[in-house]
Amino acid sequence: MIIDLKEIKPAEKQYYLQHLVAPRPICFASTIDKNGNVNLSPFSFYNLFSSNPPIVVFSPSRRVRDNTTKHTLENVLEVPEVVINMVTYDMVQQQSLASCEFPKEVNEFTKAGFTEEPATLIQPPMVKESKAKMECRVLEVKPLGTEGGAGNLVICEVLRIHLADELLDENMKIDQRKIHHVARLGGDWYCVVNENSLFKVPKPNTQLGIGVDALPEHIRRSNILTGNDLGQLGNVHELPVITPSFDDPHLKQIIQYYSINPDEMERELHIYAQKLLKEGNTDAAWQVLLAGA
Repeated sequence: MIIDLKEIKPAEKQYYLQHLVAPRPICFASTIDKNGNVNLSPFSFYNLFSSNPPIVVFSPSRRVRDNTTKHTLENVLEVPEVVINMVTYDMVQQQSLASCEFPKEVNEFTKAGFTEEPATLIQPPMVKESKAKMECRVLEVKPLGTEGGAGNLVICEVLRIHLADELLDENMKIDQRKIHHVARLGGDWYCVVNENSLFKVPKPNTQLGIGVDALPEHIRRSNILTGNDLGQLGNVHELPVITPSFDDPHLKQIIQYYSINPDEMERELHIYAQKLLKEGNTDAAWQVLLAGA
């Protein structure tokens, strides 16, 4: 299937893009207009773009159906300040309720059951129930078009962060497992980040990985190991060698049982190495694979 975006309607463009570019973090933005009317609304066109200076950007798009603009956009043009409140699983339904298109004079804090908490540097209030809040100054609003569906990039400088103590570990650092972020996908779909969905992928550091192309041929052309497996093996900074002290009873069993059939032994070694890779034990997986070389 090939989709040419020039040939489909704006609503269809939105449909495909929102399903494919996902999951998207949620900017739960509280703003205020020049008359003091408060607005609270979520936007999933949002992300971090710089840490020094600390810049986040979200985009309140023009409505596809009638090309009207949202109160949040109108507010930041009048009062260039915003609080971005983090959305977690325990408030996701209230956040969704706040997305309703209430009249301008209606306060979404009240409608969604949230509590206003005064910010310390800017005028818009914070969501007390949110476990992390960022007070921001709006540096620029950049329109991306004038038709329905066109975004408006609200470029924000983060001035101050408020963190709930319950998110921190014993070293006063954020424990990713405690947050339970939620994110938007397409349609009515969301996802939650918790210990069942979290996993670690070691980032290449100053020492470059050897790469998949540098793996021994019997590993690179394995019928068992997946692309993810090969990527994990190729992320070492030098090609490992056999460690004589490596002692693994299951490895010994494989070699003893399949030694008369090299092809079967290689298959079993690769299956066992894959199991070790899934457990995050890359060094042991390498030793198992090298044993069959």
